[in-house]
Amino acid sequence: MNDAPSPLDLSTRIVHHGYQPPPGFAAPQPGVFKASTVIFPNVAAMRTREWKDKSGYTYGLHGTPTTFILEERLCTLEGGLQCVLVPSGLAAIGNVSLALLRAGDEVLVPDNAYGPNKGMSVATLAHFGIRAVFYDALDPTDLAARITPATRLVWLEAPGSVTLEFPDLPMLVRICRERGVTTALDNTWGAGLAFAPFDLTGDGSLGVDISVHALTKYPSGGGDVLMGSVITRDPALHMKIKLLHMHLGLGVGANDAEAVLRALPSIGLRYQAHDRAARALARWMGEQAPVVQVLHPALPGSPGHVHWSILCGAAQGGEGAAAGLFSVVIDARHGQDRVDAFCDGLRLFKIGYSWGGPMSLVVPYDLAGMRSRPSPHLRPGAVVRFSIGLEAVQDLQADLEQSLRQAFGPL
Repeated sequence: MNDAPSPLDLSTRIVHHGYQPPPGFAAPQPGVFKASTVIFPNVAAMRTREWKDKSGYTYGLHGTPTTFILEERLCTLEGGLQCVLVPSGLAAIGNVSLALLRAGDEVLVPDNAYGPNKGMSVATLAHFGIRAVFYDALDPTDLAARITPATRLVWLEAPGSVTLEFPDLPMLVRICRERGVTTALDNTWGAGLAFAPFDLTGDGSLGVDISVHALTKYPSGGGDVLMGSVITRDPALHMKIKLLHMHLGLGVGANDAEAVLRALPSIGLRYQAHDRAARALARWMGEQAPVVQVLHPALPGSPGHVHWSILCGAAQGGEGAAAGLFSVVIDARHGQDRVDAFCDGLRLFKIGYSWGGPMSLVVPYDLAGMRSRPSPHLRPGAVVRFSIGLEAVQDLQADLEQSLRQAFGPL
């Protein structure tokens, strides 16, 4: 009689296959690890492994080699020490606000902030008994006057959304630091390249507490990934954010993390290309008769240009750095119908939200429904925002010219 155990069924042998590839494989791109379940070698390891740091692996939501590598590279990009990844830039904003605020607290938000942040602050946070107050980002005294003993968090943007006003960011941070209020910056425009969010003065003495980044834009670069990050330097602050991150079950897909990892090495080159093209087209648009104002932080006359120049390097020589965004104000004598016709008449520029990808985009905006206070620094008229992609500048300029003629007549 043969006492040897019967061979395992083929399906079992495939699931429990014992082959392990040899160690030492190296390639330009990190491996893509996909997991919900993480295998422990024994019960003791399962009971002692810590999910709150990167000392080991416990569950897919808490990190894999792929996401750990991306987090560390993003920390290097922005000058932070800790990072969590979330499914979108807006999720990053929500992660911060919900982690740091509770009933009875106040959050201050720039009046020119990213619209969904304002909407979340007014609607969703109100359900938790949190009060949102809007302030004028171009007026540090307005921020200082609105901070109360209940203020726990101040959101910052540099520049503001759509109209791209560039604030005196170091001054705003100083005001908050003097009053012991946490600062969170939406650093999607700067991308870790235009300025260092955790070192605004160049000597390490002043920086924001939190940098939020929509990786959907320049880090991914393809217009095909939704992801966000929250980066900090203080371990206690990071742990508050990470605990809520865990409680909400936030995570990102391994293939999306791979896409961002693959794009990161070229972010500097792409950012410069977007920047150069946007400046050239913004200057050209400023010469066209229907345009009464160009909004681009790197151009003299744009609101907050001096602050951009100091923070982003132009004051120290060179051209400084800026993203591939600019907006224009179309003369109020032209109705919204003609402005919309101009946008519709563009052939290379596509109508769509977001930015940072290879394709140029255009969106007309109605500021009246987006702002809670007047904007005296803006000329009367309709605002149109352009996101400049990676097409040839001469082709984009020709497209703008033909649509301007079609909508507004001879230039």
